[in-house]
Amino acid sequence: MSDELPRAAQAEHVTDALRRSGVLGSGRVCDVAVKSARDTILSRIIRLRLTYDGDAGASPKSLILKTGHPERANSRWNGGRQEVAFYANVVSALQTRVAPRCFDAHWDEAQNAWHLLLEDLTDTHVIATTWPLPPTLEQCQAVVRARARFHAACWDDPRLGTTIGTWSTPDAIEQYLQRLADEVKRFAERLGDRLPPERRALYDRLLANAPALSARYHSHRNMTIVQGDSHFWNCFLPKNGSDEVRFFDWDSWRVDTGSDDLAYMIAMHWYPDRRRRFERPLLDLYHATLAAHGVSGYDRQALDDDYRLSVLWQIVTPVWQASLNIPTVVWWNNLERIFLAVDDLGCRNLLASA
Repeated sequence: MSDELPRAAQAEHVTDALRRSGVLGSGRVCDVAVKSARDTILSRIIRLRLTYDGDAGASPKSLILKTGHPERANSRWNGGRQEVAFYANVVSALQTRVAPRCFDAHWDEAQNAWHLLLEDLTDTHVIATTWPLPPTLEQCQAVVRARARFHAACWDDPRLGTTIGTWSTPDAIEQYLQRLADEVKRFAERLGDRLPPERRALYDRLLANAPALSARYHSHRNMTIVQGDSHFWNCFLPKNGSDEVRFFDWDSWRVDTGSDDLAYMIAMHWYPDRRRRFERPLLDLYHATLAAHGVSGYDRQALDDDYRLSVLWQIVTPVWQASLNIPTVVWWNNLERIFLAVDDLGCRNLLASA
């Protein structure tokens, strides 16, 4: 059956990957079989069962192969490259466990093809709910505590922007804003009267005020590694109730304010009733966990200020999602929810003062 699998999942390749990772000694993988396979919006997930020859010791009995959709190989989507870079360069530099263990990470620039061989957490962890049903408050608290611990571990690390990630230069931001302006125009033309004039005007105001709003980013202070695609369904919760939460889908990671992850996780994905009930308690918990793990000089008001700015910037996320042919059911609902959050939190006032 191995001959039918991608090369990254064939027995010889898996054997080499496990040996390089230090989890396989003299034994070897003699057979790889598919236990299950499914497609997500942007990737393909295959669960593999491994059979060994010789002494396998504590080697994994199964792995997850994550790879890209063939039809996206020539698209503008380069998330696979980003995620491979995270596992290949960032995870090894961190002192905290935040993601499934990775045994092999490869990106082929010529083909825009990539794969990851990841720890299979099926037996020990679970995704809280089926999208789009939100998790319980207790589950949300576990996720927020784990995210805060991770952010705190990376907080203002001197390697940020140098050996871990890069800082966007003013020129790069200018180019990004020009691309964004073009995409906003296409987005508005696509939606027609489904994008009300006041919302279209807000995009224009955001673009006009972007240089002033970017001052927070250019301070390079109180920064951390953010996951980017940080919704609650990209979290594995431990079945035993421990704090060993694992985050997956790191294709949008970057160095930025931790509030970006919170805004995407809460304001982007929750309708007003739930957000109004739980948003502030979860922000309180996040800030308290940061402080408990060594973050200082970042008071509760600073988090509120960052969060409101992050929520405002999130209005561009549905624009990019639509441009990448993410299903309409995703970006349309994101668009509605984020504008409701912008109004609730008074984020338009940030433009008046910028």
